Amino acid sequence: MIAGFTQSRIATNGIELSVHQAGQGHPLILLHGYPQNHRCWERVAPAFARDFHVIVPDLRGYGDSDAPTDRSDAPQTYAKREMAADIVGILDALGIERAHILGHDRGARVAYRLALDHPERLRKLGIIEIVPTGDFWASWNAELAMKAYHWTFLAQPHPMPETLIAADPAGYIDHTLRSWTLARDLGAFSPDALQSYRDQAGDPAHLHAMCADYRAGASIDRALDEADRASGRRITAPLHFLYGDHGFPAQTGDPAALWSAWAATVTTSSVNSGHFAMEEAPEEVIAAYQPFFRE
Repeated sequence: MIAGFTQSRIATNGIELSVHQAGQGHPLILLHGYPQNHRCWERVAPAFARDFHVIVPDLRGYGDSDAPTDRSDAPQTYAKREMAADIVGILDALGIERAHILGHDRGARVAYRLALDHPERLRKLGIIEIVPTGDFWASWNAELAMKAYHWTFLAQPHPMPETLIAADPAGYIDHTLRSWTLARDLGAFSPDALQSYRDQAGDPAHLHAMCADYRAGASIDRALDEADRASGRRITAPLHFLYGDHGFPAQTGDPAALWSAWAATVTTSSVNSGHFAMEEAPEEVIAAYQPFFRE
C-alpha cells in the first residue's frame, strides 16, 4: 500500500473498487492510468495528504478492484462514462458532495468524462499527460502511430491482444514502462510497484479489462467526445494540464490549445519527463498541483 494510507473496498455502480485513503481537508481523488494502478501515486500521494483528504481508487479492471467481463451484449462496461460513474459512487458512499480530481493517462480520461457528465461533483480538475480521446486519434501520423501502437493493438477484438500478452505478461509490461520513460529504463518505478504492474497483467481477468479499456477508447469513448464537441459541451471546472516534455501529448502539436477548446479555464505546465510524470518527476508534480488545488 501507499505509505500512511489505509485500504478498504467500496461498493459502487454494481461493482466493488479497492480504495486507499489518508489525510484531511478538501477531498482529492487521484486516478491512475494504464498499465498501472494506485501504486503510481506512491511518491506524491503522501505529500498531498498533508493538505487534503486523498482518495486513491484502483479503477475497475485494475489493481485489487473488480474486473467485470466486457461482454458483447454490454460493450459499455469499460467506457469512461461508466468508470466515471464508479467514482461518483465512491463520493456518494463517503458522503462527499464535491471533490478535486487529478488523473493520469486512462484515469485522466475518466476524470474529464466525470467533469463533463457530473460537473456538480467537481471542484477542480487536474489532467496529466493526455489530450482528449477524439483529439488524440485525430492527431495521428506515422511517427505517433508507431509510438502509440498500443492504442490499436489493445483495441483489437478479444482474445487476440490478451492471448499475445499472456505469453509473457511481465516482459510486455516491462517493455511498455521502459519505452515510455525519458531514461528508457525501469529506474523510476519502485520494486513493489513494478511487481504489482506485472502481477496485474498476469491475471487473465485484469488483462482482459485493460484491453477492454482500450476497446472502449477506440469506440464509445471517441463517439462520446465527438458528440460533446458537436453539442458544444465544455468543462466548467478550472483545469490544470501537465505534460511531459517527452511524453505523448507533446507530440500532438499544441496540447494546451486542445484543452483550451474543451474547458473554460485552462492553465498549463510541463516537466522534463516521459509519460510517467508522477514517478519520473514527483516533486514537479507536487509543485504544480498542490497550489492549484489549495487556491
